[in-house]
Amino acid sequence: MALAFDIRDATPLDSEAIGRIHVETWQATYAGMLEAAYLSRLDAGTWATRWREAIGRLRAGSPRLGKVLVATAPGQGAVGFGSCGRARSETLPYDGEIETLYILPDWQGQGLGRELLVALFEELAAAGFLSALVWVVASNPSRFFYEAMGGERLAEKSEPFAGRPVPQIAYGWDDINGWLAAWR
Repeated sequence: MALAFDIRDATPLDSEAIGRIHVETWQATYAGMLEAAYLSRLDAGTWATRWREAIGRLRAGSPRLGKVLVATAPGQGAVGFGSCGRARSETLPYDGEIETLYILPDWQGQGLGRELLVALFEELAAAGFLSALVWVVASNPSRFFYEAMGGERLAEKSEPFAGRPVPQIAYGWDDINGWLAAWR
């Protein structure tokens, strides 16, 4: 049985749920990849404040962050979220970026990530972006999701994070409009 998800623009009222999803997803996904002490100190309230501020800046016309979307399941509330906007990389020839795509661990593998990625690409395309990329921690098994969704491996880098260098991989889509047309 396919589950139905509702994906919509996030509002400041969603920030508590988004902060919780952010922390729970990081703690589950990055256990063993990032410092345990760092992960244990993550605070959903702190992240809720950060997301509330980001959504507020977005509503005020922030030029870089384009959208924050929240995914809800019937009777469950928010179970995932994602954000997209102008690409942060100045060295890769991609104009859009998927910045976050987090699904609660119990909801992974049910098609929500795919639906959320499609919705984020639709938002980027509607805003005039032609291409998109995403940076993923190299040891994150979720990176294979982006490969399955047609992302081409573009580049690698190492970024300092929580006191140590963390290898990352960029995946890209040269033509998100073409990808969306083929997907539909």
